[in-house]
Amino acid sequence: MSVTFHIPGALRPFAGGLSQINIAEIGDIGASPATLGDALEALWTLYPGMRDRMATEQGQIREHINLFVGNENIRYSGGDTVIRWRGHQHSSRHQRRIDIA
Repeated sequence: MSVTFHIPGALRPFAGGLSQINIAEIGDIGASPATLGDALEALWTLYPGMRDRMATEQGQIREHINLFVGNENIRYSGGDTVIRWRGHQHSSRHQRRIDIA
């Protein structure tokens, strides 16, 4: 399974101008991201300039950044960055979607 990030206009210059970024596998382990944290690390490895715009020095998502998995804003899911993809009603078997707003 892959994860697709939908990138807002303000962050596209830091994502090579792309509006969508697909993360199919993580580096040497050759596995798709199991958690939101894994997916973000993979995104930030590919596009390091996005990390500073999305996260603080302590690794917290900045206040003006919202991450949505389906219709759920993860900011209100208890602050835990572990998303159980399989149980999420908006995920499909082949692709997972994360919107950055």
